[in-house]
Amino acid sequence: MVSNGLRGRTQRYKCKGRRFDGGIRRDKAKVIIDYLEGKQTLEQLATKYGVCEKTIRRDLEGMRYIHKIAKHKDVTVQMDTTYWGRNFGLMVIKDALRGIVLWHKYVRHETAAQYVEGIEWLKSDGFRIYGIAIDGMKGLPQALKPIPVQMCQFHQMLIVRRYLTQNPDIEASRELLNLINIIAKTDKESFCGAFNELYEKYRDVVNERVHDKRIKRVTPPYMRPKLRSEYLSIKRNIPLLWTFYDHPETGLPNTNNALEAVFSDLKTKVRVHRGISKENRKKLIDEYLKRHY
Repeated sequence: MVSNGLRGRTQRYKCKGRRFDGGIRRDKAKVIIDYLEGKQTLEQLATKYGVCEKTIRRDLEGMRYIHKIAKHKDVTVQMDTTYWGRNFGLMVIKDALRGIVLWHKYVRHETAAQYVEGIEWLKSDGFRIYGIAIDGMKGLPQALKPIPVQMCQFHQMLIVRRYLTQNPDIEASRELLNLINIIAKTDKESFCGAFNELYEKYRDVVNERVHDKRIKRVTPPYMRPKLRSEYLSIKRNIPLLWTFYDHPETGLPNTNNALEAVFSDLKTKVRVHRGISKENRKKLIDEYLKRHY
């Protein structure tokens, strides 16, 4: 008995001059869909389709990422980077209005130059960018000028929490933490007014220096450096925190939460197939982004 072609996806056989149909061959596209959408390991997929694991690996090699350029050229974008381990990161630029991933790149460490590379790629393909939401990376707003830049308010909140903790020990820190926690629920005038009032109330606390004669420095250090650092961080970033408020025509979001949701979805999918090689992880991510974003 020998193989004798296919009828559709059904294998044909020939034996002593007679031809007959065998079983239906597995659909490789269906194998890829089960791998991407389901929660089955390669071993479980091999059992399901009645083949060996090596055969399933060959089927998955059929994943070929083809970058399709979005047809909508007027965009407002969000961009950020997520990591798996120390040296494997995914940098993404996403259309904030339509939820489409416009550009992505695998990086070891995020830099302003790589973000600019992505923006320049979009411009070279005819995209008109009206605003950009970022996570607050130093030097990036200057590198992206003259495009309006919005710093993610949630990232600013996390920066303050990291330094002041969730349960500060002094009243000034507690009031600053309470203020930053409601930034996404208030407007620019109310927030800036409350921030200025807070500084006037605790000016002496923020600027107090260490009183110790044993310190020989001409200018003694600040008594509460973390509180002062967070106050200055908010003061420095206020123009970037309210770009969406000053430029409503851009459609800028005030946070990067929609992009964080993409990262969370990707990490859940990659976690199902943990242990795969870096190259296969890239194939999985490329294919998943192509199908869902």
